[in-house]
Amino acid sequence: MLVNGIPRRTVWIEPDGNSIGVIDQRKLPFHLDTLVLRTTADACHAIREMIVRGAGCIGATAGFGMFLAALECAEDGLEGREFDVALAEKGAQLCSTRPTAVNLAWAVERQREAIATVASAEGKVALARELAQTIADEDADFCRRIGQHGLNIIRDLFYQKGGNSPVNILTHCNAGWLAFVDFGSATAPIYAAHDEGIPVHVWVDETRPRNQGARLTTWELGQHGVPNTVIVDNAGGHLMQQGLVDLVITGTDRTTYTGDVANKIGTYLKALAANDNGIPFYVALPSSSFDWETEDGCAGIPIEQRCGSEVSVISGSHGSASPGAGHLATGEVEVNLVAKGTAVANYAFDVTPARLVTGLITERGVCAARESAIRDLFPEMRRGR
Repeated sequence: MLVNGIPRRTVWIEPDGNSIGVIDQRKLPFHLDTLVLRTTADACHAIREMIVRGAGCIGATAGFGMFLAALECAEDGLEGREFDVALAEKGAQLCSTRPTAVNLAWAVERQREAIATVASAEGKVALARELAQTIADEDADFCRRIGQHGLNIIRDLFYQKGGNSPVNILTHCNAGWLAFVDFGSATAPIYAAHDEGIPVHVWVDETRPRNQGARLTTWELGQHGVPNTVIVDNAGGHLMQQGLVDLVITGTDRTTYTGDVANKIGTYLKALAANDNGIPFYVALPSSSFDWETEDGCAGIPIEQRCGSEVSVISGSHGSASPGAGHLATGEVEVNLVAKGTAVANYAFDVTPARLVTGLITERGVCAARESAIRDLFPEMRRGR
């Protein structure tokens, strides 16, 4: 995607070939900073502290983190089984950073299994590097394909409205290219429609407590020239009642094989409002976000609880700048929102039951949010195979 007209990705191999570059998403939209990750600990810190965030970006960063882990094992002179055991331990450290996003464990396990098939330390490192890049490239390609499948939904809505007024789309959190390697999941169909000339307008939930919608989604939509408006998280239901929302598209950090969707806290409430108002509610995801082991999302998906300071403290700029303009001389400030000593709970995700989901938009096509339809789209994951 574009930053000031220049194509960018969220994570990449640095020119030295032995370190990883990432966009520091905590600083957007006021600062466009990048960081270099050189160790497994650096990758763990980047994921845990949300320097990188979003299902696909976390998965890709974990894949590159396993490459860094392989480099460390080789530098320690490990060979054979000792190498594999040490690598698995480093992989467990990566997996512990964010428990809800299934892409993380998927990428770590994919790397671990592949690296174990190679004998020499040199070969293990080479394979880890190649596979990490493959994971990143697949993520970008899958999101591009999600965009093409989702475009059909937006195009149909446009013509149903008479073909002369914008399609109003509501989204929650950030499931854009910043949440993946490129294109995004929920935003990919929006970008595809905009590029085709279909007028779209996006209602962007601010997405408390970290405001990924207000800080990230609006920034990247603006970079691509897509009209958008920030709304407080509780405004979505009102807009739906007033006929100002044609479609809801969100992303997901984990979706069960039965169609239950875990996404940023507040998604469930949007799904309820959409259902009550007869508005289609779609979830966009690459296949790496499916959980093929969990049947009941409400009971089986671990819900991350983060530090209460994310709720009790808010940060922003007391200056002004255009999106992507770089550093602000005035900088950012943090302010307290609650009285000292106030108890705070910070649940990061909720689960939307499959019955509230109109359909799932994947790289292979669109399907209903039920087990039979999902397995038809991914026949290699049918039971008994």
